[in-house]
Amino acid sequence: MKKGFSMSTNTPGSGEPRSHDEPIVAVVPTTKPLAKQISRRKVFALAGAGTLVLVVGGGVWRATDQGVFSTGQGPAYTPWSDWRSATHGSLNLVRAAILAANAHNTQPWVFHVTTTRIDVFADLSRRIGLADPFLSEMYIGLGCALENIALAAPANGYTPQIRLLPDVTDATFVARIDLLPTVTQASALYQAIPHRHTNRYPYDTNHPIAQATLDASLDQQNGYFLQGLESQVQTAGALGLVAVRGKRDNVQRMSVGQLWQRMHLWATTQGLSLHPLNQITEMADREVVLGSSPHFSDALRALVTDPAWQGVFSFRAGYTTHEAFPSPRRALSDVVTS
Repeated sequence: MKKGFSMSTNTPGSGEPRSHDEPIVAVVPTTKPLAKQISRRKVFALAGAGTLVLVVGGGVWRATDQGVFSTGQGPAYTPWSDWRSATHGSLNLVRAAILAANAHNTQPWVFHVTTTRIDVFADLSRRIGLADPFLSEMYIGLGCALENIALAAPANGYTPQIRLLPDVTDATFVARIDLLPTVTQASALYQAIPHRHTNRYPYDTNHPIAQATLDASLDQQNGYFLQGLESQVQTAGALGLVAVRGKRDNVQRMSVGQLWQRMHLWATTQGLSLHPLNQITEMADREVVLGSSPHFSDALRALVTDPAWQGVFSFRAGYTTHEAFPSPRRALSDVVTS
């Protein structure tokens, strides 16, 4: 493992210490390649076979009526503007949660809400089949939602006590959050929640990411390290890979989601754009299911220099000249039970 940098060991929002089993992240400017490299041409030649067309619920959701095709307008986009109400309460935490990052915008969550507790469940009807056969991306997305809840809690006068997988007999019961009263305090990351969007546009190759900015991102990573990765995306200012010790462990997957959400929110406050690159991990999982040649699996192993760690989430970062648009979201009434 390459030499890293020392960082604090507390997680913003939850206040829980990070353990050695928590995810690590590698991210550096793409001008500093590793000696062992996987060419962009090779990676995307492999990715070409992974094109996914997803239809949820038969594709019928009256998408036109919901404003899905009108770029940021209509009922499907109102959660971005109505994400907090004037009256503080536990539902405000869920309003923040549903704006979290999630793979392919599947929004795989359901919330049982009372005035003092939020239970979070995986919505298996939102699974995406062979694109995520082991539900890695689903649990990462659920972790993103949990991080938004952790950030929204103090802004609404709560201290959250988060317990992951509280019922070992029910893998869909992913978290129980008990809400204790506290002094209201809103962080910069909380304020960034409605402004965080995935930016898929090409990034500005004339505006590189300064090393000082990458070093500053360590404050959001809490116990992780930086190491060199080669450029796989031509316009990216930096490329990142998140790794865990147990990629089939749902707690570690959700920790990846919490990390990613926090990093993306921090990047938003800095004017940086981030974009997940799901293809390599999706195809590695597909190879396992189909028993095919491990092209993507070998690529991931080549990127992670320590065999004790397994890559589960890759992304690019950079500055863009195009504004990212919000994605449509399910209404609060569609994801909340009482």
